[in-house]
Amino acid sequence: MPNDIPMLAWAGTSYAVAGAHESVLAAADHVAPPVDEDGVARVVERLLDERET
Repeated sequence: MPNDIPMLAWAGTSYAVAGAHESVLAAADHVAPPVDEDGVARVVERLLDERET
C-alpha cells in the first residue's frame, strides 16, 4: 500500500511484490514475483545465495 513508500525510501534497496499498488511499484528498486509464486521467498533465497558466493 502507499503507506509503505516512506519505508521503501528508508530501506536503501527496496522490493515490491508484483501486483502491489502502482505507486509502490514505482517507488521500489525491484519487483519480486507475485505472492502466489512465492515471490518473497524466492527473493530471499536469491539474496542469501548471492551472499554465499
